[in-house]
Amino acid sequence: MNNPQLNAAGELIHLLSIEGLPKAMIHRILDTAESFLSVTDREVKQVPLLRGKSVFNVFFENSTRTRTTFEIAAKRLSADVVNLNIGSSSTSKGESLIDTIDNLAAMSADMFVMRHSESGAPTFMAQHLNRTSGGTIHVINAGDGRHAHPTQALLDMYTIRHYKQDFTKLRVAIVGDILHSRVARSDIHALTTLGCPEVRAVGPNTLLPSHLDNMGVRVYHDLVEGIKDCDVIIMLRLQKERMTGALIPSAQEYFKHFGLTEEKLRHAKPDAIVMHPGPMNRGVEIDSAVADGPQSVILNQVTFGIAVRMAVMSILASSSKGA
Repeated sequence: MNNPQLNAAGELIHLLSIEGLPKAMIHRILDTAESFLSVTDREVKQVPLLRGKSVFNVFFENSTRTRTTFEIAAKRLSADVVNLNIGSSSTSKGESLIDTIDNLAAMSADMFVMRHSESGAPTFMAQHLNRTSGGTIHVINAGDGRHAHPTQALLDMYTIRHYKQDFTKLRVAIVGDILHSRVARSDIHALTTLGCPEVRAVGPNTLLPSHLDNMGVRVYHDLVEGIKDCDVIIMLRLQKERMTGALIPSAQEYFKHFGLTEEKLRHAKPDAIVMHPGPMNRGVEIDSAVADGPQSVILNQVTFGIAVRMAVMSILASSSKGA
């Protein structure tokens, strides 16, 4: 099968990457998320769509925000949630990834939410489960290496659609450490799939990958020029834990040239929205006055993220059996 995310009927059985995800499926996820937003306002914040199902959060990398929002999303769908502590699991004793997967699958797992430092690990896991379970156990990629973070991209697209409606009229700038960012890659694929006519990558040459031109992205090395007349600005965290060598002179120097301040923001459109996948480094990539300002939708992204992850889980659970 060319696309392990889809079964023979074209239904979504895993969410591994935005790349290769049909435009209609992205819209279906966003539309479904819209219907789940109202659950947050209920006195009882639950719907029974995943009642009796078991969701395993399998995080080989630390993450508070993503793991917590997945847990909340699963519980709001009435699923049983198991958070696997990888630090004390058998993998630290030498057990292979396949052995770990098979043992968890034997515990009647219905869905895995997986974060891993190695690019491709969730896809490997999904392909294995397609062979062993026939696609009845679902995998959601919660971030793998530098490769992809599809649910973050989907919640970013939901946020953009919520405020701007029509992707085909937008100019979007993605600013910062794009070289190490799986979010940036997923956002670029999502934006181009949804018809965004201009996607810009803004940052120092040392933090921009060389293949961006092939992805239809316009590259800028000056922040003011890069965000000029933009409708949406997506700021990225400096991922120092993934850097090898000195890619920037200092955090202070980086902020001077690429940190988003109120003064620089004035070069974007007056109604431009500012986004950030979090966690933010205030005073490094973004000034507090912007992060907490009227054009920031950063906290709304978190709220929307729960609804988007509920949508993904419910769509996976509704797919017919068989890979």
